[in-house]
Amino acid sequence: MSLLTEFREFAARGNVVDLAVGVIIGASFGKIVTSLVDQVVMPPIGLLLGKVDFSKLEWVLVPEDRATEAVEKVAIQYGAFINTVIQFLIVAFVVFLMVRMINKLRREQEAAPEAPAAPTPTEALLAEIRDELKARS
Repeated sequence: MSLLTEFREFAARGNVVDLAVGVIIGASFGKIVTSLVDQVVMPPIGLLLGKVDFSKLEWVLVPEDRATEAVEKVAIQYGAFINTVIQFLIVAFVVFLMVRMINKLRREQEAAPEAPAAPTPTEALLAEIRDELKARS
């Protein structure tokens, strides 16, 4: 079997395709959450806290020296970290809700009793014969 054929079989498997779709949708969802946090959630919070822009909050360890380009500013950007933590919490909450919904659907499927199977034609014929024999006795 050639390498190309083997790779084609691997890539065509359902799990690989499902995984690729999940990664693509997850990346898009991540961008949506980033936009939600940076442009919708954090501005009102910053406004309530005194017109603070969280994305620019930082502790400067070494200030930038404008006279020379050799010394760049070194800073701990804790505002960006706060944004990332909020993004994580939103994603984790959405994933929790999805898992909760899936578990609920699984419990409902397990709890639903299966309908008894319809008798086969042979069983139906035997039941008629049995009933006829009982009626004659």
